[in-house]
Amino acid sequence: MTDTHILVINPNSTASMTEKIAIAAKKAAGSTSRITAVNPTGGPAAIQGPEDGAAALPGLFDVFDQHLNNDASIDAVIIACFDDTGLFELKERSTIPVIGIGEAAYHIASVAAPKFSVVTTLSVSVPVLEHNLVLNGLAPRCARVRASDVPVLELEDPKSNARHKIEKEIEAALAEDGIGAVALGCAGMADLADDLSRKFQIPVVDGVASAVRLAHALPLRNH
Repeated sequence: MTDTHILVINPNSTASMTEKIAIAAKKAAGSTSRITAVNPTGGPAAIQGPEDGAAALPGLFDVFDQHLNNDASIDAVIIACFDDTGLFELKERSTIPVIGIGEAAYHIASVAAPKFSVVTTLSVSVPVLEHNLVLNGLAPRCARVRASDVPVLELEDPKSNARHKIEKEIEAALAEDGIGAVALGCAGMADLADDLSRKFQIPVVDGVASAVRLAHALPLRNH
């Protein structure tokens, strides 16, 4: 079997987050797929709201063009920012599938349960995610987009209380939202999904793994 080659682009410039994303992607991909995980060397260190998203676009597009122009083996691209930064622009100009971790998580969560909530980082991201849910046609299935008051880069600090804040927000979602699944609204949360699923006994969906699995489900081009 020919390996599926998936390019995973973290649109922010934080290499430690890209490494975390790569681990989650490789775990989901299994032994028959190849993951290349990259990020721009410049641009915002974290994407928190529309201004950061706009600032990340030049670096994202440069990395996308560079890799696709130089490597014909790439079968699919994953944009590893839950805001789905630049996603629709890249879909329109790409000859291969381009999947956002936000759109992937929404679709998987909507399959896992009749209603789901999103637990993201800061409140500045909430309008962006609500808009994307509308674009994906899944706003009616999402009970609420919740901010856990966790700055993105706190997810890279093992001494922070980021996980505690995320757990508290999931507890509130379960108590108030009438849901059966939660989508974790940041690529930096990718390493938490399995533990949180076990803790809360519901599907807690990571967008990175979801996007990899959807890439495998799509018809891919023949090289």
